[in-house]
Amino acid sequence: MSQALLSKPQMRGLLAKRLRFHIIGAFVFSLSVVAAYKFGVAEPRKRSYANFYKNYDAVKEFEAMRDAGVFQGVGPKGQ
Repeated sequence: MSQALLSKPQMRGLLAKRLRFHIIGAFVFSLSVVAAYKFGVAEPRKRSYANFYKNYDAVKEFEAMRDAGVFQGVGPKGQ
């Protein structure tokens, strides 16, 4: 009588069933991490670089560094 109350354990296909579940879960998790990185890190970084280079003047920056004495081979303006 006690055997009728207990169900048989699943022996066939158990590994395949668990792998299917975990592969789907890993795929969904990885897609969510990629989306979070793209919209949380990459897009704001692109916007900040675009804003920086929108008004960036390389010649003006070079002259400021030259006047500050950053370069060894280039003296201050007027020498």
